[in-house]
Amino acid sequence: MANLKEIRNRITSVSSTMQITAAMKMVSAAKLKKAQDAITAMRPYAEKLTELLQNLSATLDGDVGGEFTTQREVKKVLVVAITSNRGLCGAFNSNVIKEVKNRADYYVGKQVDVFAIGKKGNDILTKTLSVVDNQSHVFDHLTFDNVTVIAETLTQKFVSGEYDKIELVYNQFKNAATQIVQTEQFLPLAPIKSDKPASTGDYIFEPSKEEIVLTLIPKSLKTQLYKGIRDSFASEHGARMTAMHKATDNATELRDQLKLTYNKARQAAITNEILEIVGGAEALKG
Repeated sequence: MANLKEIRNRITSVSSTMQITAAMKMVSAAKLKKAQDAITAMRPYAEKLTELLQNLSATLDGDVGGEFTTQREVKKVLVVAITSNRGLCGAFNSNVIKEVKNRADYYVGKQVDVFAIGKKGNDILTKTLSVVDNQSHVFDHLTFDNVTVIAETLTQKFVSGEYDKIELVYNQFKNAATQIVQTEQFLPLAPIKSDKPASTGDYIFEPSKEEIVLTLIPKSLKTQLYKGIRDSFASEHGARMTAMHKATDNATELRDQLKLTYNKARQAAITNEILEIVGGAEALKG
């Protein structure tokens, strides 16, 4: 009977776990809808802003990007690792952490620091790499204004010469089941390449095109970082929803197996008791 009690305890434990994972799946599904709508609505704006910047820059001669396009010998690199504050989301965080370590290996012999956005990335990367800052609080109130402060901090680190190159590593949202790890160069701005011929059209620019470009570049950088964090935020909920869905299915399967085992053990115990009774009755007759 002790064995039956142990199986019953396991069934109760698995059932409780299944209820928790099912609830977490529903919560993530609700949050995913809002996060997905936010990144879907933002992408056209970000792409159009980049297109406008490229079209204007393509019609200008020389280096119009100023301090944002300064190409220096790469000696100090800052990798911005965008992860989540919570776990239970499958390989979401580990994929970013793995890519950050790959970037550190790629720049072997150079100073590589990490700027963490997300508690999970900060906790793990601190053990092996140099983490200079952690901005996990941004997920508490994920707004463009809060991200702007971080973007300005990163920009200042590059402009001041503290770092020669800054890269972003994050999960790009594709759908609830698929997240793609992306590595983007944040600063300096990469040379603009376009297959389309530059065309100014019959437009009158006020102020000058140079001033417009210099105004758009900081805004474009802020938008790029905000899009990356928004992508990661939506990917997190998609990954967690998928992970909790699989966990719930596995718990259900395990519970069913335990119930079957329990029923078999219970039937065996009942059969043994009947055999003992019958055997005792036969012994009394003899």
